[in-house]
Amino acid sequence: MAAPPMFQPVQGGRAAAVLILFGEGSDGPDILLTERAATLNKHAGQPAFPGGRIDPEDDGPVAAALREAWEEAGVEPSGVDVLCTLPELYLSHSEHRVTPVAGWWREPSEIAPGHPGEVAAVARVPISELVEPENRLMVRNSTGLRIGPAFRVRDMLVWGFTAALLTRVLDAGGWNQPWDTDHVEDLPQDVLRLATRD
Repeated sequence: MAAPPMFQPVQGGRAAAVLILFGEGSDGPDILLTERAATLNKHAGQPAFPGGRIDPEDDGPVAAALREAWEEAGVEPSGVDVLCTLPELYLSHSEHRVTPVAGWWREPSEIAPGHPGEVAAVARVPISELVEPENRLMVRNSTGLRIGPAFRVRDMLVWGFTAALLTRVLDAGGWNQPWDTDHVEDLPQDVLRLATRD
């Protein structure tokens, strides 16, 4: 799965990893998402995959992704089968080089937000909800120029890097359904305000 042009890796940046965790929930196959705390300096309030920087004591991106999922959402690493790592992506706003790690939740654990200063909410979002055409839209920023995919699920507006990566994952899995890509909305002002805060 090739990296979208806007996320092509560049030299420099801090190494990070995210966990794309697939499971079998009460409403069918699902994916774990977190919502970042509104108090964070970068990507505040945004839904995301569990993840963060690769620390020196981590044994690479897989270990970092599993550690972050445990710290942020209570995912027991021993219950996750790692499937693969995906090509590294670059987030220009936070200057991170991110390695997505795909995993299967063989033995799901109870989930809950980790540190309240980092995570506001966690949710297992059914794939059926993510691909429901009524839950899909395109969003644009305050300039009206940058447009990307988004999802409205579980009281969250998933957009930006997470929505772009999620769209590619759903495409690769053959799950996506046709939806109205001409349905474009402005990002809500409160979302923009948090996203552009430094």
